[in-house]
Amino acid sequence: GDGAPSSMYECKILILHALARFIHLKNIIGTNIILTMMKLAALAVLLGSAAAFAPAPTGRVASAVCETKADLQDLAAKANPAIKFFDPLNLAEAEFWGTSNEATIGFLRESEVKHGRIAMFAFIGYIVHANGVTWPWAMTLAGDPFPKVSNAPEAWDAIPEAAKWQIMLFVGFLEFWREQQCGTHYMKGGKIGYFPPFDAKYIPGGALNLYNPFPRKDIAVMTDEQKEKRLVAEINNGRLAMLGIFGFISEGASEGAVPALKGIIPHYDGNVMAPLGTSIFPDIPALIG
Repeated sequence: GDGAPSSMYECKILILHALARFIHLKNIIGTNIILTMMKLAALAVLLGSAAAFAPAPTGRVASAVCETKADLQDLAAKANPAIKFFDPLNLAEAEFWGTSNEATIGFLRESEVKHGRIAMFAFIGYIVHANGVTWPWAMTLAGDPFPKVSNAPEAWDAIPEAAKWQIMLFVGFLEFWREQQCGTHYMKGGKIGYFPPFDAKYIPGGALNLYNPFPRKDIAVMTDEQKEKRLVAEINNGRLAMLGIFGFISEGASEGAVPALKGIIPHYDGNVMAPLGTSIFPDIPALIG
């Protein structure tokens, strides 16, 4: 179907998304939360609070409408009437991997929405764990507690190797599910930011829609205008969160890099750009060599 990768460039896109998400997730410090949620199947409770995921289709396949530079300019005016369209790298006219300009715009729009969502989780996760807030129960079946840290990225270094595998595989699965079950692909005119729901045959006890997991009637009956307004708000929140989380990370890596955060964000001795630096992964070539 349209949702399945039909060529090498779409496979590359899937891998790029998964890797980019993982780089963000390693800084989330909510990694502990994610691990526990996987064990408790409670992910929907947290995801349900985000006004990010577009609702599931109502039984018909929407017509494919590819976005153009003009559409980006209209969206920019809605998202920020003061700055409006800002594209210093001229990405709106690019053609990645030999695809069309419309496909490239679809890829960039989807990437921004996804990274904005991860950044919102990262920003909140950083604050939560930097303040020593953890779940009250054990992190592992062996009874190990969640690590108490003052600098949030240290939590990633402190969790077990198996937990890192679980996180990477889980994020990879979410990316795979989005790519395979989205209907019309976002590079071919599909809906930007849509995450396919899990139906009853995958979730014991009933279907799971991450956009409206409870479900709430007011969300189910939203008009197209309301959905568009919420998506614009999400884009703005995601952009702000991306700046926020990288402000935290930059100040932790280099004291004084963000003057407003000096003395607030403690120094981090690790390398935020090497999330597997304290893992067994770098030693694998030596082990099998």
